[in-house]
Amino acid sequence: QGQLVESGGGSVQPGGSLRLSCAASGLIYGINSMGWFRQAPGKEREGVASLYIGNGVTYYADSVKGRFTISRDAAKRTVYLQMNSLKPEDTAMYYCAAGRGYGGLLRTDEANVWGQGTRVTVSS
Repeated sequence: QGQLVESGGGSVQPGGSLRLSCAASGLIYGINSMGWFRQAPGKEREGVASLYIGNGVTYYADSVKGRFTISRDAAKRTVYLQMNSLKPEDTAMYYCAAGRGYGGLLRTDEANVWGQGTRVTVSS
């Protein structure tokens, strides 16, 4: 099974921006969607953004709509999450995942390959 490796996390002040990257290597079978998830301390992992590979349709959690953008560079086998206007409540470990979704945000139980995560801290 292939692997996903995230990068780009870090610390930023409120209102700042970060771009996360998720690079795929090897073969990943049976997927039609890539997604970004996040998990804050003491909270469940939640879907943030998803992109369906076949048609490029994207979905976002209400909490990030208008601020985050998911995109893909097929040649580089990389998915990005551009995060603008960051808020303290965006602080979390961010994970990239690949899976087979059926419309809407990719759910955690639909993801079958996960990256190791990259930490994002938004604080003044």
